[in-house]
Amino acid sequence: MSELSIELHWQRSAPNLHSAKYSNAHTVHYNDSCELQVDAAPDWGGDPDNSNPEQALAAALSSCHMMTFLALAAKAKWPVASFQDRAVAYLGKNAWGKMSVTQVDLHPVVGFDTGFSVDATEMEEMHQRAHRFCFIANSLSDSVKINIVQDPAKV
Repeated sequence: MSELSIELHWQRSAPNLHSAKYSNAHTVHYNDSCELQVDAAPDWGGDPDNSNPEQALAAALSSCHMMTFLALAAKAKWPVASFQDRAVAYLGKNAWGKMSVTQVDLHPVVGFDTGFSVDATEMEEMHQRAHRFCFIANSLSDSVKINIVQDPAKV
């Protein structure tokens, strides 16, 4: 079993830890070379210039979906030239009344080598397969929607 880790660092900047009077801003280190400034989502008082856990979840899902799609496309001998996505995480209350990411929408746009194309049904089937095999998607219990975008200008 693989062990994949990050390091998270937070330091209190106020004299005391009082409810709603402290910063959630922190740093997440991925490996030795990637550092990300993270905070709460802006709706919860976080700095909008920093990432937040909800965006990180959407990014993880989008990235996993793309890598799974590319693996399946390579097996199918689809000459994928580009892949872009806009992932949107939605906050709300789950079935138990708890705040959660209730849905993540993916908006993938796939480009192929000149002269190659697939019809909308084939594309839909490949994205659904990618979703079924994506490790992150299999780890989520709430809704993920894949809204295939044919025109990259609409992302």
